[in-house]
Amino acid sequence: MNKPRRPLDRPLAPRVSRSPVRSSTLGPGYSVANSNARILGPQTLAPTLAAQRQMAQAAGNLGLNSDRLRTQMVRRLRDQGIRDDRVLAAIQAVARHDFVDQGLASRAYEDAALPIGYGQTISQPWVVAYMLAVMCEGRSPERVLEIGAGCGYQAAVLAQFVPEVYTVERIRGLYDQARLNLAQIRARGHIRLSFGDGMQGLEHRAPFDGIVVAAAGVKIPEVLLHQLAVGARLIAPEGATHQRLILFERTGPSSWHRVELEDVRFVPLRPGTQT
Repeated sequence: MNKPRRPLDRPLAPRVSRSPVRSSTLGPGYSVANSNARILGPQTLAPTLAAQRQMAQAAGNLGLNSDRLRTQMVRRLRDQGIRDDRVLAAIQAVARHDFVDQGLASRAYEDAALPIGYGQTISQPWVVAYMLAVMCEGRSPERVLEIGAGCGYQAAVLAQFVPEVYTVERIRGLYDQARLNLAQIRARGHIRLSFGDGMQGLEHRAPFDGIVVAAAGVKIPEVLLHQLAVGARLIAPEGATHQRLILFERTGPSSWHRVELEDVRFVPLRPGTQT
């Protein structure tokens, strides 16, 4: 049945085909350490003076050992099923300890999410590697959009093998933090950081060859699906109490294919900005 044509400034409602829930071959599902939510207990958030000194000393020595620790982390990711050499090489190249508070730098290469302030976290390394590997599988993206820059770590990893990386952060303090962190790294690609509502994407820069969302909404914003190029993929967590990673692939001008992947736990996706 033919329907009236909608105005050009209103995208067509997506026609989504679904696949059964499946687990990826890239690694395990959700665990306490496999999370982008805050996982540190009160005793870790309020260390003793002696513990603070010990962490500072460990952080000071980290510069000498960071290459070795990153190599161990990459080896662990490979053992966990990550096979994309581009992603693994990018994670090897980016010093994760430069993106966390100095007091937590000694934990930077653990397989855990860490707090970065403002109720947000830097994602667990497996989550970063897994999401990027799934989004890029069988593809060589030239332009990728990240929703939720946080401290800038995932954008820094992306920029090691993606020529154009666009990233949006809604919290002003984190935007400033990411801007400083990203200014100090070496990247093959260009990173363009914006302060704004990530749920709206960046329509003026679309279409994108990939979109990765670093926070969980009850529903993935439809506007982001329309900013994908045909054949490109979006990966994002979806849900409230129970969350799953969702993979969307745009199969045509008004059609998308949806697959549910691993159980995860992320901080919530929120609209608007916070200053």
